[in-house]
Amino acid sequence: MRTVMKLAALVYFTFMAIGCGHALPPSVAAPPVIKPVSLAAADEKEGGIADFPKLSAESDWPWWRGPSRDGHAPASAKPPTSWSATENVVWKAPLPGRGHSSPIVVGDRIFLTTADDTKQEQAVLALSRTSGKQHWRKDVSQGGFPKLHPKNTHATPSIASDGERLFVVFCHHETVQLTVFDLEGKQLWQKVVSPFRPRRYEYGYAPSPLIYRSTVIIAAEYDGDAAIAAFDRESGKEIWRTPRPGNISYSSPVVAHVAGRDQLLMSGADQICSYEPNGGKLLWSTPGTTAATCGTIVWDGDIIFASGGYPKAETLAIKADGSGEVLWKNNKKCYEQSMLATGGHLYALTDDGVAYCFRGSDGEQLWEKRLRGPVSASPVLAGGNIYWADEMGTVYVFKPNPEQFELVSRNQLLDDSFASPAVSGNQLFLRVAKRGGKREEFLYCLGGK
Repeated sequence: MRTVMKLAALVYFTFMAIGCGHALPPSVAAPPVIKPVSLAAADEKEGGIADFPKLSAESDWPWWRGPSRDGHAPASAKPPTSWSATENVVWKAPLPGRGHSSPIVVGDRIFLTTADDTKQEQAVLALSRTSGKQHWRKDVSQGGFPKLHPKNTHATPSIASDGERLFVVFCHHETVQLTVFDLEGKQLWQKVVSPFRPRRYEYGYAPSPLIYRSTVIIAAEYDGDAAIAAFDRESGKEIWRTPRPGNISYSSPVVAHVAGRDQLLMSGADQICSYEPNGGKLLWSTPGTTAATCGTIVWDGDIIFASGGYPKAETLAIKADGSGEVLWKNNKKCYEQSMLATGGHLYALTDDGVAYCFRGSDGEQLWEKRLRGPVSASPVLAGGNIYWADEMGTVYVFKPNPEQFELVSRNQLLDDSFASPAVSGNQLFLRVAKRGGKREEFLYCLGGK
């Protein structure tokens, strides 16, 4: 029986790249579930991009899932809806090594991480936004690479920037390490966040760092001393640390302003949890999703949405007021990828490549459309369109239309796509790769000439 269970876990488990993104089997023992508590509204406003004067809300994509942390590009963004190897390609830049981290955009620079599996090197790259030319490369660590799931990489977490610094997370030598650079590549400080020694499933690390006000928040979840911790952005001093269930789950944390206050939201360990982002205090916890989750929570109004995929499949909606009320749930599986919520509706592209639209308030399925799977990348909403890639390099562009699935275009670049896109103005940045023989990665800048 034990052998059968292990084989079942390997069949069901896949790992997301991204950013946060992220799948691993859970530990055997289920953690205790904390009952929801009432949540008093507070006069806090989300510590988002407006808190960082050196960032532009219109042109920068400074962290995982963009300025608003939910995959929404600014209203002014109008990236192209069609492209090919020769159409709407501003530039194409080769990338050394391998990584699934999504690119970020700050000013005239693009930043992303990469890893050389042979040399066991992890590095940060800075490219020109206008030409794709490499400005600098900084090697962060060498050796001590953990074992990985085939769909993970040693450079999966996306970088986060406050407009002055780059916050970079790597896992090596059985630790999660945070390294901070200025925009010219000068190392400012470095901190070991947590040990990371998974005992049962050695599939790697993935959550992206989260910047909130004066802190950077890092999750380290495994079947050991799991925790989420906040550090001062300038000095690296630890501000708070909150234990998490000893369970392997790889979702990136997110801060949303819901139910009248800022809430730090996480899924995994069969729970949806809300924490106070200034001090790490648990606000409420509701049973939901699955033991292991990979996508980042999304929200619309005061409703939050999450999905998971091991050992069961579940997507659900919860009122974020601390009441613990589950508005609806179904058995659809967005395991590695995040979803997208807008206009009172939730859009999902499941692992096996079926697109859905659900009404956010009650979960009624309004339509479904079979595309193609598997899917690991998360979507972006830009220029009135949703952009969503499958693992084979096809990007589907469709309207957020609750009446029907409305395909705008289907675009192909190479044949390997795990990283989520970044949007800046009228440009879309895609990290893709060519399989077969020697694998090669590229970053494309797509836009009008």
